[in-house]
Amino acid sequence: MTMSTCVPEMEQGRHVFEIMGYSKHRGMGHEHGNFIRSRIFSVGGHNWSIRFYPDGYLKADVDHISVYLELMDKAKVRASCDLRLVDQSTGLSASVHKTDPRMFIPGCSKFAPQTCLFKKRSELEPSVYIKDDRLIIECVVIVFKEPRVFETKLCPKIQVPPSDIGKHLGKLLETERGADLTISVGGQTFVAHKFVLAMRSPVFEAQLYGPMKEAREQCITIEGMIPSVFKALLHFIYTDSLPTMDDLETGDRSELIRYMLVAADRYAMDRLNLMCQSILCDNLNVENVATILALADQHQLCLRMLALSSCPLVQWVLSWEQRGLWISKGAARLSWWMHLTKLSDVNSYEKLVVIIFS
Repeated sequence: MTMSTCVPEMEQGRHVFEIMGYSKHRGMGHEHGNFIRSRIFSVGGHNWSIRFYPDGYLKADVDHISVYLELMDKAKVRASCDLRLVDQSTGLSASVHKTDPRMFIPGCSKFAPQTCLFKKRSELEPSVYIKDDRLIIECVVIVFKEPRVFETKLCPKIQVPPSDIGKHLGKLLETERGADLTISVGGQTFVAHKFVLAMRSPVFEAQLYGPMKEAREQCITIEGMIPSVFKALLHFIYTDSLPTMDDLETGDRSELIRYMLVAADRYAMDRLNLMCQSILCDNLNVENVATILALADQHQLCLRMLALSSCPLVQWVLSWEQRGLWISKGAARLSWWMHLTKLSDVNSYEKLVVIIFS
């Protein structure tokens, strides 16, 4: 990621216009040119001046004095100004008219402020702003130039590595350090940590820390599971990931996933269950769908992947189920599927259904 920053470029200047004999400039009238101009001063590379109208700019403004900042150049300038009067008892100035940044353009837009009524004479003349018949006008001009854009150096970002707790727990399983449980599966033994199994599976939690007999034993036996499947299950419990299966053939890999799906259902491990379903769904086809259906029938699994499959055979059978024509018994259903997987088109499916239901 790169970053840049924009900052305004500006130049400020101040000009003091001192008017001696203030009362003696009265009566100049309102004709063109009836004003007093200050000396020209420069701010931001441009020339400016102050216009002072003792009798006001217009006849209707006779009760006011008029003061303007004027751009003397024939160029467009973006600027702001603050016209102030100086308190002659303290030497401090107070703002009377302030103009926000705007474009000064030769012509009628070269003046600021945009009002003739600078200060009422009845308020000005008895005030601290006039002393010994002297009036001091102060003008602060800020000229804005093209903004400056520059590259910003980013503070080095601290790279936080991904969580490696799975790596550490996997090493704990591998080294068997602190293991307090021996598990026998199909004649093969595994060692594990009770708290890890209980943390990952509510079934193991009830079995190892509940009132069940196994909670008081250091060795338990798991029936109905292949050792290689339990080894893969342990790997997932400790690392939250499936073991590598690069050394397995496609059929063996699919078979292991199916058995792990059954194990995930048995031990209420929802994440593993969905992972296995996702893998099977990605590889679902006419050749293996009967086997997967048999798995669902045998273990009462709710396989969402059937509804997600793009296999025409699967979608066709599901449409029959929605019409209430689904075979209820698992054995008959499996037989039906085994026949269907050998057929090649939907017309053949229809003919077989007629035979089965007749």
